[in-house]
Amino acid sequence: MTNEASESGNAELIALLERLAQQDHAALKPLYDLCSGKLYGLALRVVARREWAEDVLQEAFLTIWRSAGDYRASLSPPMAWMGLIVRSRSLDFLRRRVADRSHMTQELDEVLIDTLPGDFTTPLDTAQASEQAWALHQCLRKLENRQREVVVLAYLRDLSHSQLAEQLKLPLGTVKTWIRRALDQMRLCMARFA
Repeated sequence: MTNEASESGNAELIALLERLAQQDHAALKPLYDLCSGKLYGLALRVVARREWAEDVLQEAFLTIWRSAGDYRASLSPPMAWMGLIVRSRSLDFLRRRVADRSHMTQELDEVLIDTLPGDFTTPLDTAQASEQAWALHQCLRKLENRQREVVVLAYLRDLSHSQLAEQLKLPLGTVKTWIRRALDQMRLCMARFA
């Protein structure tokens, strides 16, 4: 999709969200028609079952309807905002499923706990990690290329400031400044997803 087409799509979605914020019922169907496919796909990736994803999508659109007045185009694109709502509803759904089943499986869990490896993860753990990874990716994309490169090298390859300076052939002070600024930007960005 071209940048112009993307901006046009965003403008249409923003206009529909503004109409929803003013309780315009007629805006819900076109918004659903434009977004439901992608949002359903997102829900399906988190909850992993079609019928659950359908329930999540319905809950998400109710939340979008109720929260449309809170949407601020200056803070995020409309699909990103609605995507976060879908992810949130998906995680809530998984939490409810876990809570509903917890009383039935508590005895089995007590028996199995000693047999499972210490790094065992649940679908909820995986979904939460997926949400955090998505948010981190979104925030990394907002950094300038050189800042992103320094942060990725520092944390994924576990390089020290001096090793980074040597590898990138940059002054040590520059590397430290770039990392400090990048981390400040990342903190602000990640706070929006919290």
